Amino acid sequence: MPYRLIATDLDGTLLRSDQTVSPRTRDALTSAAARGAAHIVVTGRAVPWTKHILDDLGYDGLAVCGQGAQVYDAGSHRLLTSMTLDRQLAQVALAKIEAETGPLAVAASRDGIDGEVVVGPGFRVLEGPLPVVTCTDPVELWAEPLSKLYLQHPVLRDDELAEAARAAAGGLVSITMSGEDIVELLPLGLSKAKGLSMAARRLGVTAQETIAFGDMPNDIPMFDWASRGVAMANAHPELRAAADEVTLANDADGIAVVLERLFAV
Repeated sequence: MPYRLIATDLDGTLLRSDQTVSPRTRDALTSAAARGAAHIVVTGRAVPWTKHILDDLGYDGLAVCGQGAQVYDAGSHRLLTSMTLDRQLAQVALAKIEAETGPLAVAASRDGIDGEVVVGPGFRVLEGPLPVVTCTDPVELWAEPLSKLYLQHPVLRDDELAEAARAAAGGLVSITMSGEDIVELLPLGLSKAKGLSMAARRLGVTAQETIAFGDMPNDIPMFDWASRGVAMANAHPELRAAADEVTLANDADGIAVVLERLFAV
């Protein structure tokens, strides 16, 4: 057994551009499972934006969601752990960031298995099926417990915004970038590695027995934790630099290529 746990990000990694998993990748994961390797989804999406995909896949294991904040049992549709963002601290951090960058557009991901994503004024919603609730009064963003905030700037690139946010408020919160127009403000110290390590303990698996696949900088902590990190060809340059290996793109069965080699009979 080369690895006992296969950790995969969703968007840009396990999912193709059409939001499906290819038959070849499904077969590769099934073959690895037959040899004793568990598959775990580790995604930046919170549970409400993840559970329908897992249901469509017939996935019934554990999933790490919300950048590590949530461990979700897909088989029983239960939220096992959840870490929330201190709203008062987040407001202080946001004010410090805006003092350096100017006004930001903000969206808030509310805590819980059915937590809504509330979008504030000016926030650019990405095309796709993920539901959001719009609000005209920014006060509504802080009305309920939160798992994280999404930040956007009218001019700065995502990399620039993330860097500026870390410089201004990195001692109060964690900041990561998980996709286009997706700079996230998280509880301090939270990462995919933290959530994955908690889930792995439940499964009785160690970091040395884990291989991880990803495509964005928010996957770097997961790569640092796992024994081997594999970046997709479409991955962000920062993640490719941190990877042990670069495979084909998510639309070219990059995960399957690696698993077929590692778990060949």
